[in-house]
Amino acid sequence: MGEFRRGPSRDRDRGPPKVFKAICAECKQECTVPFEPTQGRPVYCKECFAKRRR
Repeated sequence: MGEFRRGPSRDRDRGPPKVFKAICAECKQECTVPFEPTQGRPVYCKECFAKRRR
């Protein structure tokens, strides 16, 4: 069977991670998220997301 590459070199081959601009559903500030926002689902900035988890 073939070998699977693991570790940092695998991430390096992908290039920089994609980020998408969004507006936070709570504070209404522009933020970036590592996924493409979906219509009808709220997106939270890092600070508001952390507050909601508490």
